[in-house]
Amino acid sequence: MSWVVRNIARMRSPHLLFVIFLLSLLLSHVSVYSLSPFFRADLVSLQGSSYLTQNFSWMSQRLDHFTPQDERVFEQRYFEYLEFFDAPSGPVFLKICGESACRGIVNDYSAVLARKFNAAVVSLEHRYYGESLPFVDLTTDNLTYLTTYQALFDLASFRNYYQDLLRTRFNSSELENPWFVFGISYAGALSAWFQLKFPHLSRGSLASSGVVQAIFNFTAFDEQVSRSAGPACSDALMEITALVEKGLMENATAVKSMFGAEQLTIDGDFMYFLADAAAIAIQYGNPDILCDPLVAGKLLGQDLLKLYAEYVKEYFINSFGVSIDTYDQEHLKDTEAGINSDRQWWYQVCNELAYFQVAPGNNSIRSRLVDAKYHLDLCTNVFQNGMYPAVDTTNIYYGGVRITGSKIFFTNGSQDPWRHASKQFSSPGEPSWLIACHNCGHGTDLRGCPQSPLQIEGNASSCTDPDAVYKAREAIISHIQSCLAEDNCKGGHCSM
Repeated sequence: MSWVVRNIARMRSPHLLFVIFLLSLLLSHVSVYSLSPFFRADLVSLQGSSYLTQNFSWMSQRLDHFTPQDERVFEQRYFEYLEFFDAPSGPVFLKICGESACRGIVNDYSAVLARKFNAAVVSLEHRYYGESLPFVDLTTDNLTYLTTYQALFDLASFRNYYQDLLRTRFNSSELENPWFVFGISYAGALSAWFQLKFPHLSRGSLASSGVVQAIFNFTAFDEQVSRSAGPACSDALMEITALVEKGLMENATAVKSMFGAEQLTIDGDFMYFLADAAAIAIQYGNPDILCDPLVAGKLLGQDLLKLYAEYVKEYFINSFGVSIDTYDQEHLKDTEAGINSDRQWWYQVCNELAYFQVAPGNNSIRSRLVDAKYHLDLCTNVFQNGMYPAVDTTNIYYGGVRITGSKIFFTNGSQDPWRHASKQFSSPGEPSWLIACHNCGHGTDLRGCPQSPLQIEGNASSCTDPDAVYKAREAIISHIQSCLAEDNCKGGHCSM
């Protein structure tokens, strides 16, 4: 649906809303049925491509789920893939999209699981990201409705909307499909929280690298980066940080220009950018791309700063595709919707979640310029209202790593620095699995190794210990089988 139509839909006229509702319903049905194998016998298999589908539909979503008298709505984008679906009563896999534009249903290991369980796969774009924008101007006031609480109710509302759509499509008012929820990273946290808060709406969930613990001073992040990199690489990174800090005092423009980052006038932004460049390689299963040249260069007495600058420009920016704008606070102040998703994510961080990656007290590979004050100053500068993340409230509401739900399966990669914000120990109803290998990082169970470039169907053959991934996947399959089995799901609990 066009921007014009979606903006008209925000008007308060009931006649306009009714017309737009009918138009939205018509367009969604056209898109839905063009994808469905039940209505197109010549549907082409999308195996081998990066996405199962990039065709989308729309639903009208409440702006504020907690104020019944507020009738404002926005159009939220969703995707569905039905080639594997055992209609009409097969399971529905809800694959949660997280803190970026949702461009389709990614063809990772969840596609293999959907084929195995004859499941439909659906994904809902997160409010305020991609095309699912309640406002065209993302001022701080307009971002008020960007919270995990609202996002979870979006998912619950979508789940019921789509279940009703299936009932209509198959002319069965009693149809109630078994649902299972997936998510990676922040979306993994949403997956766990969805199962915690709405256990009546799904049979179970997979929280892959699910960051369920809001953390103010997240020093464990860099401590894990250092361990995952190994002593030699970590020493080289610490030396590089010291060289950059010295360069900033002597000639800041010259040292920033080595990395093509002259626009980062705030030194803390620049040092955050350099720290992320190292962490990303570890996090996404490419430690050797980062470490091999640095370790060899240090042994040979080469210019480490020059070597690191080459890595940052060639891998982090050119290959991985990171924009320097992401780290520029002036860029984060831009309120025009559709420009980026960096502002939205920083709002969530500054408001609820923190995850402030700050320099540890000892042997830090991150500059001490990146401390808690840096993050709080950024929040104030970008959002102009003295924001302070309510981490205690978030953790009390959801439970943090002490989350107490049922039928939630947690997985983490051993090298992933984010695993310290996830649940790493098993408890009744909440098994936790650590996948250990040299390049097992963020979301390895669904994404394989490495995760950039995309591994089709989550191919794990490039993991340094593929068997470790396969064993985790066997446990995930067992979990899903258990949760989908009707006779094993009595009294709100599935046998494990």
